[in-house]
Amino acid sequence: MSSATQKIAVYTTIYPGVKAYLPDWHQSLQAQTDRNFQLWIGLDGIEAETVEKVVGRRLEAVWVPSRPGNTPARIRQRSLAQIVKNYDAVVLVDSDDILHPTRIAAARVALQTSELAACALRLVDQYRQDMGTTLTLPAQAVPDNFLPRHNVFGFSNSAYRSELLQRCLPVPAGAALVDWFLATKAWLMGARLSFDPVARMDYRQHGANMAPIRFPFDANQVIRDTKKVREHYYLLQASPMENVLPDRWAQIQEVTADVQLFSEQVVSQPKKLEAYLRNLNTLEPQAVWWWDVAHPALQWMWKENAEIRYETSKN
Repeated sequence: MSSATQKIAVYTTIYPGVKAYLPDWHQSLQAQTDRNFQLWIGLDGIEAETVEKVVGRRLEAVWVPSRPGNTPARIRQRSLAQIVKNYDAVVLVDSDDILHPTRIAAARVALQTSELAACALRLVDQYRQDMGTTLTLPAQAVPDNFLPRHNVFGFSNSAYRSELLQRCLPVPAGAALVDWFLATKAWLMGARLSFDPVARMDYRQHGANMAPIRFPFDANQVIRDTKKVREHYYLLQASPMENVLPDRWAQIQEVTADVQLFSEQVVSQPKKLEAYLRNLNTLEPQAVWWWDVAHPALQWMWKENAEIRYETSKN
């Protein structure tokens, strides 16, 4: 076993909106083939006693309670800052999702050769019924070429070596998309990324999801997602950056400008947004986060000569 993955923490955040799903999550954690880990739980508006009552037993966990004025990002920041000092790696899981039995074992193996590793996610509804969709990288795609426009490194399917994660911290207090923020910083620094196409998590779709995957897309979703994506790029550019690759930082600036133009030329104009949705929903959908925002295949709707550039880039 690599020394980089000997001592592993498993981290999740629990908040009131996931109480109904905690028994499934806990049972899946207990069913892991690799049980050599320490569970860490960040608490957001809920007490440890309540969590243990819901799952029906005492949890051998390190609890990180919320503090007055804490945002969801600050809770994660405080938790991860402690984890990276005491463990070789951390596996991230969402408490409303379900781990497949080999989730932690596979993450441990992946981190022997990668610094940031993720796995595919099977989408299920709130009752855990298979929705027939898997969040995964498109065929022939690699993570390095997929970021920074989209994301497949969520807080339910990712695992970090602590050395890398420590360099990606801190997380801005106002960050909503903490998973994408950290993964993008790792990518900017040229970290070794990997993606396992085997679904090792059930990704539950319900009303409290920060980033739901729903087809076909509608206007409200594109408007909401565009706002989140713009805030994400703003925080990236406003955050201290060290040891980033210049060509990748240039990509951040290019994508930021593209999303801004998309917002102005399409999202803010109802008729253009309607046309964009018609075109977007004719494309073969890809179950990845933020695929609906400023899709490159439709840049002709807000950029001159964009169609020519996109066709050239595919060849």
